[in-house]
Amino acid sequence: MVRVAMVVTNACAPDPRVLRHETWLHQCGFDVTVHAFDRQEAHPLSQNIGGVRIMRYRVGSVPYGGTINTYRGIRKYHQRVIRTLLNDPPSLVYCHDADTLRIGETLRRRLQVPFVFDMHDLQHSWIRLSAPQSTVRSIISGQMKKRMLNRAQQAQCIITSSGQIHPDSHKGFVEWLAHHGLEGVAVENRPLPPFPVKKTEPEGTWTVGYVGRVRDTAAMELMIQAVKSIQTHERPRLLVAGDGVAAATVRRRLLEEVEADELEAKVIGAFNQDELPDIMAEVDVMYAMYAPLRGNILQGALPVKMFDAASCGIPTVVNDGCLMGDVVEDERLGSTAPWGDAEAVGAALLNMRSTQVELGADGEREHQRWLSAMKPVLDKLQ
Repeated sequence: MVRVAMVVTNACAPDPRVLRHETWLHQCGFDVTVHAFDRQEAHPLSQNIGGVRIMRYRVGSVPYGGTINTYRGIRKYHQRVIRTLLNDPPSLVYCHDADTLRIGETLRRRLQVPFVFDMHDLQHSWIRLSAPQSTVRSIISGQMKKRMLNRAQQAQCIITSSGQIHPDSHKGFVEWLAHHGLEGVAVENRPLPPFPVKKTEPEGTWTVGYVGRVRDTAAMELMIQAVKSIQTHERPRLLVAGDGVAAATVRRRLLEEVEADELEAKVIGAFNQDELPDIMAEVDVMYAMYAPLRGNILQGALPVKMFDAASCGIPTVVNDGCLMGDVVEDERLGSTAPWGDAEAVGAALLNMRSTQVELGADGEREHQRWLSAMKPVLDKLQ
């Protein structure tokens, strides 16, 4: 059986997009191993999740974010994976995100092993998140972008997570790649059926949720102020679920509001995919707004939580003036609001309180898009 090495710089514990694409490769008849990076050394070194083989690497505890320790940890992970794959080469390397491209590029240069680039987002923009005005971080981000584009040119195929939905809509990552002379195919992060039972109209207290990585303190503060702008007798409780570099800060901030008797809030830390349906069952409206100066937002990011919520009938409030807003309005998945206007965001959340939505296009459509894009690559491996 032809072997494929899939590489990702998180622990894949789990990562739905990675596991979904691994499963699709397996269904095509390939033997796939996910080479994952256990940054916090908290997961089994070897694991089988739903038939998916995951091999995890440890190099010491490594934080997420744009720190020197993060960079050094990822370099060590690269070196370990490269040694492993050079010793027992696969027929294809499947790189998830730009911070794994060095592995694919090295195997191609040393052994002529082709690689695929699956670009989830603009990875070079993350280093600027905590200090967007920093000249040093701006320079480093530019260097990362240049390296990514040079390596991406060598990929057999580029898959990415968003594209313009019609000629008048805002652009996505496919168009960003095209602007830089690269061809990509959009495969959105939409869940596969079967889906959970749809939400029902709340009786009494209702809940605004944020479910996913907690990275953006500005977005969390806007959510808090938006909920506080709602009249006390109509005010929802907040549910924040997920880990991330800002999780501890946000937890403390919410506790301040709870102790001041301004808000009712529930905080859940890291969760696995099996727990997601129970978390979603508590949510009436999903909040998915982000600081727009983060490069990903204006250039095409589509939050996974928006699609996960819609699969449960839950509407989402997102930024206006960008692709995610176009998708929400075009598919009637929720509402949009201007960034920074707490009262407008609060009004949008309240307006969505009793709304039920329907996810028309799901992961099955994305599966067909992925198969079409990957066919020329996979045919050469048979």
